[in-house]
Amino acid sequence: MVRYERLLADRAELFRASEVRELLKLTEGRKIISLAGGLPDPHVFPKEELAEIAKEVILEHGDKALQYSPTAGVTEFREELRKFMISKGVKVNDDDSIMVTTGSQQALDLLSRTFIQKYDEVIVELPTYLAALNAFRLSRPGFTGIPIDENGMRTDILEEEVKRLIWLGRKIKFIYTIPVAHNPSGVTMSIDRKKHLLEIASKYDLVIVEDDPYSFFVYDENVDVTPLKTLDKEGRVIYLSTFSKILAPGLRIGWVIGNKYVIDVMERAKQTADLHSSTLTQYIAMEAIRRGVVNKTIEKAKKLYRVKRDAMMQALEEYMVEGAWWPRPVGGLFVMVFLPSYDIDTKKLLREALNAGVAYVPGSSFFANGTGWNTMRLNFSYPSPDEIREGVRILSDIIKKHLKGKPQKTIKPEHIYQA
Repeated sequence: MVRYERLLADRAELFRASEVRELLKLTEGRKIISLAGGLPDPHVFPKEELAEIAKEVILEHGDKALQYSPTAGVTEFREELRKFMISKGVKVNDDDSIMVTTGSQQALDLLSRTFIQKYDEVIVELPTYLAALNAFRLSRPGFTGIPIDENGMRTDILEEEVKRLIWLGRKIKFIYTIPVAHNPSGVTMSIDRKKHLLEIASKYDLVIVEDDPYSFFVYDENVDVTPLKTLDKEGRVIYLSTFSKILAPGLRIGWVIGNKYVIDVMERAKQTADLHSSTLTQYIAMEAIRRGVVNKTIEKAKKLYRVKRDAMMQALEEYMVEGAWWPRPVGGLFVMVFLPSYDIDTKKLLREALNAGVAYVPGSSFFANGTGWNTMRLNFSYPSPDEIREGVRILSDIIKKHLKGKPQKTIKPEHIYQA
């Protein structure tokens, strides 16, 4: 037998299994209430419209749609994306380029490969999107986590951390943020903090990576959803988004908008990865935009997910242990629950929860500083309102049993940051 482990590169050790992906394996084929992965509700998929579009694309445009395409993406589709972004309030500058990626996850991987070197510093929110952390880790940076509250990233703490890193001589490559409908917490950055973030980036000559999969789903009124890309006057923001939540994740279409120089470098990196994203699904997505299917899907999903978000909030209020804290998600598909004790480990509780018929994502994977053991991310887009209610009830009973007799106090993200 060949001992392949002796042949693998050192970086192979950095390929961490996504806890969400692993949970999907565990729950597949089992009768489980899944509050885990951020799966869209299949009821919002425009199956008939996409079937019609796919047939027409292949029959009428098959010579192009089934062929290789430019690495940056089908030119006609990228122009359609530009118009779509502008219609959603995202500013696309004359010196910007748009590149199509195989889901926004590929954009994160390309950013890691083109920007980060060993020992560079990446600033992230605390907590943040776990798959972004996994992508960045492959380049071996250091991470600095900035806590959030109900108004998003604490930019006052951010500036102090930037000063500290500069004093230490660390090279900051970028600030990664999900400012609207944050994953995993669901909060949205206030307009004042968005402006402050851009001021900090300008003052210290920093780049911001804005990940924006969820701004299409904001459920409360009077919430500012202005993209950082639109507020940016200096070309400091690299903007990512995806069709995974607003059309269908199986299409695997995402995109990145940024300064032409940056996109050109990322395009060359993409050539070594997959040559180009699927030509066929680009044509399908292009027609879905043109025919209004994307906007129709967004509105349908937004109404459905608002009902489910409300069901999640009501269930948490009714069942969750006293002292637990969670920010009210103004948008997106998730809420993060902070349990009132550092002595509880949600990763260890998961097996018991699965045996009881409920899945969630343990929160520690979302924390770049290795904390968050007492947290869990709950998804409300996939399960029904009744399943949400029952799932939260079961989880709450398990948590109450494990917390019985332990000292309890409300714990928020800034407390974890201070710890």
